[in-house]
Amino acid sequence: MSENTTPVTEDDGAPKRRGRTKKKHTIGRVLLASCVVLALVTGLGVIYLYRHLNGNLTVLDIQKQLTDRPSKHRVAGPQEPLNILVMGSDDRDGAGDNIDGLTHAGQRSDTTILFHLSADRKHAYGVSIPRDSLVTRPTCKDEKGEDIAGGTDVMWNEAFNIGGPACTVQQFEHLTHVFVDHFVVVDFAGFESMVDAIGGVPVCIPKPIVDPAHGINIPAGTREIKGREALNYVRARYTLGDGSDISRIKRQQAFVASMAHKVISKGTLARVDRLVGFLNAATQSLTTDMDSIVKIAKIGVGFKDIGLDKIKFITVPIEYDQREAYRGRVDWVQPQTDKLWKLIADDQPLPKKFLNGAITAAHAGDHKHKKPSSEAEANGLCS
Repeated sequence: MSENTTPVTEDDGAPKRRGRTKKKHTIGRVLLASCVVLALVTGLGVIYLYRHLNGNLTVLDIQKQLTDRPSKHRVAGPQEPLNILVMGSDDRDGAGDNIDGLTHAGQRSDTTILFHLSADRKHAYGVSIPRDSLVTRPTCKDEKGEDIAGGTDVMWNEAFNIGGPACTVQQFEHLTHVFVDHFVVVDFAGFESMVDAIGGVPVCIPKPIVDPAHGINIPAGTREIKGREALNYVRARYTLGDGSDISRIKRQQAFVASMAHKVISKGTLARVDRLVGFLNAATQSLTTDMDSIVKIAKIGVGFKDIGLDKIKFITVPIEYDQREAYRGRVDWVQPQTDKLWKLIADDQPLPKKFLNGAITAAHAGDHKHKKPSSEAEANGLCS
């Protein structure tokens, strides 16, 4: 990842954008300040805290498992564009955890989002891929380098089930021709702790969510939710909205956007206990190829410089498969989807046709004046 930053220039002897620089709160600076303050308060050393957060990370190198990778397009910009594939890992062996009603236990990934940061750091996109997408999965390799057979008309999330993040990255690159710079697997149980660390996340729930079988009982209303309630909210499928994975994706996008809004708000940045608690919970929840919190922080700085109003969440263009054997599954709509991935690979801004209905992080946490609309209510959201 490039570490270039835009220099301050002086065309007429007067420094440019100096006021803007003073107002910046980059994640790197906040992290350093948090470490220093926490060290003073608790008597811990900064190096100890840094090592502690680094030690929380589960680092996994999958480079040797990836084959026939697409080339990364060279584009103009002060930095390089970044593509980060995020997967939500959910271990549902516990009682009441099998919310999707699946017949087998163990880890699975019901959430896949490709985060793209532009080279000029002026916009970022989170592109969700439905777990119910029918795809042609390529052959991938396990940790021993042995082949895992591919398949035709298989669900997107099967790749993670049988081959973990490496197989999912291989599948993504093969189908999209978009190079993945980094991957992150977020454990859903740890996700619950991240929400608790910042005191909850604001949501707008138009109708009560009641599912006694899985211990879900969330009243309607606009408020902050946390703990198991928050985890159940992002997991829920059949008991909220139209029961589809698509409506769940919309809720997850809105929740993640609202969470991002809360994390970089003054209420979180000004409270060292919340910030460090969030960092601790987050690092404990991650499996990634990035081997230090410094690398993660630098990427976080990129998001902060873009601004919340330029971070947009969308979903791959899809349509329901009409074959009886694949009822409820979805197909990627062509040629729209190929065009979307080419724009991402070329680091081009997405046109309005792809951004219709996009969720923006800047307003995701503001639910004070929102009222349910028919479309939003169908997805378990407020408009």
